[in-house]
Formats: sequence, C-alpha cells, structure tokens
Amino acid sequence: MLELATLGLLQRQPLHGYRLKQQLELFMSSCISVNYGAIYPLLKRLEQRELIEIYLEEEGIAGSSRKIYRITEKGKKRWRKKMLEHPHESWVNSRSRFMIKFFFFQNIQPEERFQLIEHRLMECRLRLHNQDIEPLTDFYQETAWQRYQFVLKSEINWLERQLILEQKNLKEIVSH
Repeated sequence: MLELATLGLLQRQPLHGYRLKQQLELFMSSCISVNYGAIYPLLKRLEQRELIEIYLEEEGIAGSSRKIYRITEKGKKRWRKKMLEHPHESWVNSRSRFMIKFFFFQNIQPEERFQLIEHRLMECRLRLHNQDIEPLTDFYQETAWQRYQFVLKSEINWLERQLILEQKNLKEIVSH
C-alpha cells in the first residue's frame, strides 16, 4: 500500500523523502502507518526498479544533499496496475487500500473508478451478510459489534452514493 500511495503522490509532483512523508501522513494516516524507516528504503527500491528517478539534488544546510524524486513512465504503469488490482488480503488492509485508491481516483478513467467502487461495494455487502457469530452476552462485546456493523453499513451507504455520482459522470461523458 505504501508503494501505491508513494507512486500516486509522485505523479502529482516531484517530492523529497521528508515532504513525501508529510503528504502521506496528511492524506493517508488513517490508512497506513508512515515512518522514515519505511520511506527511505522504499524510495531506494523504487529507484533501483526504475519506477522513480532523482529529479533534482539540493544542497542541504549541514552539507548533506536532499534528493527530489519523480515518477518514471515505468512507475506510472506500475501504479496503474496496482490501482486496478484486487489482491487477496485482510479486511482491514482491503479497506485501507480502497481509501488510498479513492484518493487518486482523479488519475484513472471513470469506468475504472466505477468498477473499483462496485468491487468494494460487493465486498462490503458480502461481509455484512456473511457474518456468523456466536450470540454475544457481554455488554461491551455487543456494543463493539453494533459499532462495527454501523461502520460497515455506513461504508456501504457511502459507496452507493459514490457509485451514483460515477454513473452520472459516465452518462455525461457518453452524451458529449
């Protein structure tokens, strides 16, 4: 997920590691954990795989240089592939991955957005209807369970609204 988010942010503008971490924390802190121990090794791996490149190196105050990275064409293709994939993963990770993807929806086609929303909506509905649990007798467990179901139903409602908006967008595009 960190790779998807990093490549997505670098599509918007070239960034150095510190600024990239700030952007990730600002926009995606509810989806992923961001720390320097993960950012700089990721940048190095992405550069080695030619998904990003050094755009500019600035001299720092203490004599160390600061590398500003930008995404390559190969990186854009990789990002697009990661945007459209549906990996098998935990429920928590799939929710986080969808929200990261949603943040970058402007960068993909309306039909692709529609398909991603439909897929997430299907996952949520299946999750809601395939919940087979033992009866809860503890007040706190019952309250937590009710909250979980409320959050899931809220996500379904939000996705349904997003799907309607995307349908309108698709109709407008077709009519022009």
